[in-house]
Amino acid sequence: MNQRINGVEPADTEKRIQAVLEAQAKKWGSPLVNHLVYARNPHIFKAVRGMWGGLDQSGLLDGKLVALVNRRIATINRCPF
Repeated sequence: MNQRINGVEPADTEKRIQAVLEAQAKKWGSPLVNHLVYARNPHIFKAVRGMWGGLDQSGLLDGKLVALVNRRIATINRCPF
């Protein structure tokens, strides 16, 4: 995927960010590209993760619906998700 903004190297980030990126790599084979870009600024990374964590914990969105929305967004963005 050709992106306009390069992400970070996971090893060059804070320990907490590294842990998230390592968990993504374990689950999906590599860290998610958007999270590598968010990690360029730790405050933004933490805010985005807080939003997703809040949505997960709230129970407002079913996990299956979240997966469908993510898949649709990836398709719109021509991401080989």
